[in-house]
Amino acid sequence: MTLAFLFPGQGSQTVGMGGSLAGAFASAREVFDEVDEALGQRLSMLMREGPEDQLTLTENAQPALMAVSVAVARVLTVEFGIDVSKAGYVAGHSLGEYSALCAAGAISLADTARLLKLRGQAMQRAVPVGKGAMASLIGPKTDLALAEAAAAAGSEVGVCVVANDNNAGNIVISGDKAAVDRAIEKAKELGARAIPLNVSAPFHCPLMQSAADEMADALADAKIVAPIVPVVANVTARPETDPEAIRRLLVEQVTGRVRWRESMEWMASEGGVTRFAEIGSGKVLTGMAKRIAPDAESLALNAPEDLDAFAKSLEG
Repeated sequence: MTLAFLFPGQGSQTVGMGGSLAGAFASAREVFDEVDEALGQRLSMLMREGPEDQLTLTENAQPALMAVSVAVARVLTVEFGIDVSKAGYVAGHSLGEYSALCAAGAISLADTARLLKLRGQAMQRAVPVGKGAMASLIGPKTDLALAEAAAAAGSEVGVCVVANDNNAGNIVISGDKAAVDRAIEKAKELGARAIPLNVSAPFHCPLMQSAADEMADALADAKIVAPIVPVVANVTARPETDPEAIRRLLVEQVTGRVRWRESMEWMASEGGVTRFAEIGSGKVLTGMAKRIAPDAESLALNAPEDLDAFAKSLEG
């Protein structure tokens, strides 16, 4: 069995996340305390108690989701003796790539928290609220070719690109609001359902260039070492261990496409992964894994009982 750990992205946040972990394990509380200290902010209290509108803010949601993921990874190591090195690969969806790198020892927890806080702020600054938009194209007819055609139609009136190639039947477009609106109409003509997303900025598109520039400066000063297992990068859908390549890919990721479907397909075929374990809040990536790699086992590790069952399954 080859195992891969998956780390969720924005949208998986919920008030109360990480609470059961913190209540059960000192090692989880230590992670949350370290993130609070690094940010000079009671983020752990916001995660526990809300309000939801504050937790959902990009600059809070990104480090919060990372904190929960790393807390799960820390508990697995400290309490159950399951280190990330037990996996063949790690991968994270958008901000989850930072969680994966932190869990794999490439970036310190404090630095990861600060980088994600800045990333969220930079993304929000890049485009005035209301100027950009994102939409999810869904349904059995939705594939990359359809999404590209819809984005091309939108590009006639502004910036519009495929932002997240999640899986067949679920692809996200991003760009100028007028361009995304035009793309939505085209997608409907082609047989897809289109749902505008409630987001504060158009992520993973060229409109994020100023955010990418800010992250390039921040990452240039960040200490990045080789991860203990390869990280499958969003923008290449291939494993990477070289610190300088990782630094460059994290910058490209801000404006580039999240090639999640391709990443999962590569791990399931070329990488030989037969078991995917989602680490952190929610089960979004678990659902995607079941659609992309139906022959592999997929499970979510959120609550203490999930971790206990997972540990016992590895013993067997």
